[in-house]
Amino acid sequence: MDDPGQANYRRFLEGDESALFDLVERYNDGLVLYLNGFVGSLAVADELAEDAFVKLCLKRPRHRGLSSFKTWLYAIGRNLALDYLRRAAREKRVPLHEVSLADGELLESRFLREEQKRRVHRAMSRLKPEYRQTLWLLYFEEMSGKEAAAVMRKSVHAVETLAYRARLALRRELEKEGIAHEDI
Repeated sequence: MDDPGQANYRRFLEGDESALFDLVERYNDGLVLYLNGFVGSLAVADELAEDAFVKLCLKRPRHRGLSSFKTWLYAIGRNLALDYLRRAAREKRVPLHEVSLADGELLESRFLREEQKRRVHRAMSRLKPEYRQTLWLLYFEEMSGKEAAAVMRKSVHAVETLAYRARLALRRELEKEGIAHEDI
C-alpha cells in the first residue's frame, strides 16, 4: 500500500496545490504537539510546523522514500525546532510554557480524566527532553521503533534503550504525582 503522505506530496510536486492542504490537514496537529515537546510553547510549535510546510512548498525537497512521509516530515520539524532552540539560546530567550485549562462545565468523570492527563503531561514535562521525545513518538504518534530512530537520528537499539529508561523515569514521576501506573 502506498504511503498516503507520500502520495499527496507526489501530487503536490506534480502541480496539484490541493494536495498540500491535504498534507497539512493530515499531519499538522500531530507535528505541532510533537514540536511542543521540544520548545515548550504551542504557539512556537505551531509556527515551526508552519515553517516545515512552507519549506515543503517553497523548496520542494525530494522525499527519497527511505522512511514514511510522516517520519520524514517530523525529521524536518525536529531540525527546525533544534535550530530555533539554538537561536533562542544565543539570544537568551526562554520559550513560553502554555498550559491549557479544563472547561469549568465538564462532567465529573471527564474532569477527573482531564486532571489525570494534566498530571501525566506535568510528569512528562519533567523528563529529559530525549525521553520525552522518545515516548511522544512511540506512544502518541504511534511510530515504530525504526521510524522513531529515523526521526531522532539514532539506532533502533538506542531508541529501545531510551524508551525503556523513559518509561522507568515516567513511572517515578507519576508516582510523585500520586498516579499508579495501573491507573493510566
